[in-house]
Amino acid sequence: MNTELTILYRGPLASCDYDCPYCPFAKRRDTGEQLRGDRAALERFTAWAAAQTGDRLSVLFTPWGEGLVRSWYRRALVEMSLLPHVGRVAIQTNLSGRTGWLAEADRDKVALWCTYHPGQTPYERFLARCRELTALGVRHSVGIVGLDEHLEEARRLRSALPPEVYLWVNAAEGHTYTDEQADRWTALDPLFPYSRHPHRSAGLPCRTGESVVSVDGDGAVRRCHFVRAELGNLYDGSYRDALGPRGCPLDVCDCHIGYVHLETLPLYDVFAGGVLERIPADPVRMPPGPAPAPACTPPPAGPARASAPDGPVSPGPSRRPLPFVSR
Repeated sequence: MNTELTILYRGPLASCDYDCPYCPFAKRRDTGEQLRGDRAALERFTAWAAAQTGDRLSVLFTPWGEGLVRSWYRRALVEMSLLPHVGRVAIQTNLSGRTGWLAEADRDKVALWCTYHPGQTPYERFLARCRELTALGVRHSVGIVGLDEHLEEARRLRSALPPEVYLWVNAAEGHTYTDEQADRWTALDPLFPYSRHPHRSAGLPCRTGESVVSVDGDGAVRRCHFVRAELGNLYDGSYRDALGPRGCPLDVCDCHIGYVHLETLPLYDVFAGGVLERIPADPVRMPPGPAPAPACTPPPAGPARASAPDGPVSPGPSRRPLPFVSR
């Protein structure tokens, strides 16, 4: 059976070269053995992808930690971009590493979802990396977490980036925005209202589990990063019979890599051609139709996503590669 499939891959890597205080993922320092395990898992996945010549694949790497400081992630992006049956390969990254290696990739297929973290890297260094990507012709979006202390840095970055580079803003974990605050962020990112509040999702149709799946380092296939139930395993093909339309089992969805796939939102049209790398077809205008906010009654302030009932928990000593909360 030939399949057109988007895969969100997240292996056991959890080490990061940044320690952002607002990051919902608890970081660890990976040992040499853990890094070798992550490398082996990724190489197994890329070998599987290369063999699926009858399918049409798109892949977004969503590591807990920073992948592009590891050679095996750089090599995976290059190699997968050169496969004729891969339509897009992208990764979420803090853009701390070098970028010249991307010259070896098919730049019509490779893309980066970049996040700027003020206080973790010098502004000029991050901007230089963005300019390198532009010079290389690599598709990329750039984003920032919508904290008050980041606002001026975000404005500075928006004015320095080419107008065709989309600057996205993620609502901060557990943060409630007044209309005035939201307006300031919406002036930078017209799509910020989609991030401002969680989206009701219970029972609503979602592409995850049908044309979009999540895969962990052991090959376990789930509909998305936020639902525990397994659909099967990638490597024995058992997931294929489980693919099909299904409603969301969670009450709300508050992460872009989840709610972008909700069929009740127009985001596949908004991001046409750039869903994985978060690049809108037209980043300067809101889509037609009713305003997306408020999508859901804002929850009261509480713990970060690591312990929230509708999000993933972070990897701990048990070394589970892709932990989820129960549902």
